[in-house]
Amino acid sequence: MLQIVPTVLMQVSQQDLFKHILNDSLLGSSIYLNIALAGLTLLVLTYMARDVADPRAKLIVVSVMSVSAVSIASYTGLASGLTISIIEMPEGHALYDTATALTHSGEEVKGTVSLWGRYLTWAFSTPFILLALGLIAGSNFTKIYTAIIFDIGIMITGLAAALTTSSYSMRWVWYGISVTFFLIVVYILLFQWPEDAKEAGTENIFNLLKLLTVVLWFGYTIWWALGNEGLAIIESVGLTSWGYSAFDIVAKYLFSFLVVKYVVDNVGKVSAGTDYGATASSKPEDD
Repeated sequence: MLQIVPTVLMQVSQQDLFKHILNDSLLGSSIYLNIALAGLTLLVLTYMARDVADPRAKLIVVSVMSVSAVSIASYTGLASGLTISIIEMPEGHALYDTATALTHSGEEVKGTVSLWGRYLTWAFSTPFILLALGLIAGSNFTKIYTAIIFDIGIMITGLAAALTTSSYSMRWVWYGISVTFFLIVVYILLFQWPEDAKEAGTENIFNLLKLLTVVLWFGYTIWWALGNEGLAIIESVGLTSWGYSAFDIVAKYLFSFLVVKYVVDNVGKVSAGTDYGATASSKPEDD
């Protein structure tokens, strides 16, 4: 009896990755839905904020609108196969020496799918989330800058963790560095900006957005450890991707809606004229 052995490809093209996503309903839907939701959110926010004139209120609105704009571009990069790869995990990883079957051809490629473009998404979108939060809290430039810099550090070291194939332990070293940066941002969100928000009179909305952000960002961190890039307790790339996409829907689009709704209804509270959110304690004294 003739036994058919699947063809094992040594390399995979960008076109193959595009077709693979297109024909994988679970993986593809996690990407295409976010493109649609990001576009819809951008249109809704534009309409909601159409009458906002205050410059600081506009800056907050533009910040959260930028989150959706970045998401459209970055998820399109994933959908096109531009920002994904099939990488071979190092020895010791649960998916070491495994292969990925391409959905459109049935051919196998040694390694597992890495949606590394997500880290680019987060590196460019999450700073806008923190900018909006910092402005709503009425924080000063130094605190906002510090939060954003360490946030970018989270994403860069997370990308390093995802793409390191030389050593399994080094993947976790990068993950540890990323978590350390994350905890610094959490400290700012939980212990520094709440005081600023209380002084600015925006503590109610800030506390809601703060908790939403911290809980969901912890969710991303834990999901990485459980998913195919970490311990691979969840081996499915599609399921791992859907977990991230579900977090994005709440952490980005619902978050943005709540921010713009608050700004539109409370322009007087978020407006600070030329101070642009500086707290009373950080305002320069007159000479």
